[in-house]
Amino acid sequence: MKRVFKTRHFSRWMRKTELTDSALCNAVAEMAQGLIDADLGGGVVKKRVGLAGRGKRGGARTLVATNKGNRWFFVFGFEKNDRANIADDELEALQDLAEQLLARTVRQLDEAVKDSSLQEICHDRKN
Repeated sequence: MKRVFKTRHFSRWMRKTELTDSALCNAVAEMAQGLIDADLGGGVVKKRVGLAGRGKRGGARTLVATNKGNRWFFVFGFEKNDRANIADDELEALQDLAEQLLARTVRQLDEAVKDSSLQEICHDRKN
């Protein structure tokens, strides 16, 4: 079963944008088919997600911790007009976070959802 999450940090950033959970779920469906914009290593991938009226080119960039199978964690996001990319030290920190998130057991993930440090999305989808 595929599980998709967003971190508390990502959720806070998302509230400042026009990005929706539905757009994130569509992005995961695309990534599951191999449509990833960049594999940054260490379990972190970059995916462009369109914002209302701007499409993917002028939209948001999301960084996702994933095993490219059944676990997807949206951990960082930025709008293209705010910054070009992330710094090397930010990437290193995200790779460490990816390692920790991907190592969690089902029980640990359920507890994180319960304490709101992770929010599970796309749970009503079968894909």
